[in-house]
Amino acid sequence: MLAATSGQILAGGTDFYPALGERLPQGYVVDISSLREIRGISIEPDWIRIGGLTTWTEVIRTPLPRCFDALKAAGREIGSVQIQNRGTVAGNLCNASPAADGVPPLLALDAEVELASASGLRRMALEQFITGNRKTVRAPGEVLAAVLVPRNIEDAASSFLKLGARRYLVISISVVAAVLRWNSDGQVANARVAVGSCSAVARRLRSLEADLVGRSLESAIPSVVRAEHLSALSPISDVRATAEYRRDASLTLVRRAVEACVGAR
Repeated sequence: MLAATSGQILAGGTDFYPALGERLPQGYVVDISSLREIRGISIEPDWIRIGGLTTWTEVIRTPLPRCFDALKAAGREIGSVQIQNRGTVAGNLCNASPAADGVPPLLALDAEVELASASGLRRMALEQFITGNRKTVRAPGEVLAAVLVPRNIEDAASSFLKLGARRYLVISISVVAAVLRWNSDGQVANARVAVGSCSAVARRLRSLEADLVGRSLESAIPSVVRAEHLSALSPISDVRATAEYRRDASLTLVRRAVEACVGAR
């Protein structure tokens, strides 16, 4: 049906209908909300599988390893409780908003996406899936069936911070997720930091991650974060903030997110 008609997919609908405004949908709308096969969270030997139709409320309520704390915190920031009850993980990713709160935590978890179509399955890194503002590599006949998180940093501390013009129900000015794991000697063994709402696509701060690895708890780890670590970002000025403010605020948020991980150690 999707491939033959180029139909639009409807899951939670929390982004689909607001985007229409007063217009009516054009062409076919394929409602997949009853597909139980791609809903829910399961623990597999190498992956934690989050079905595409899993709601943010399900993510928040499901017992998961501590590295998912940032993702759960992001889920609590995605609209109201009513939106969290209805909105899906796949919808958040496929909508591909630069300010999507769910993307940075999943990037920091090295998540992959699984796309299903009549011709089979294909899998890719989330970093490769979202290519621009409201743009993904999903083909017209494909459904984002699952998000897969590798089970290699389950004991890591994670944090999520969001800055907006008000405390709740707000589109992000900047959003940061960090995941830090320590070895038995108290040194950072793995570091992942991602920033959203400051580029057309949320970005991992690879140079910062490399500089954090090997740091010991005795050192001032948050002080490692420098302005040049944010060079991968390309913030814009809009009604919510100027580009300069976004960059400066993001530097502070990254330091605080890293500090939060250290505090949770």
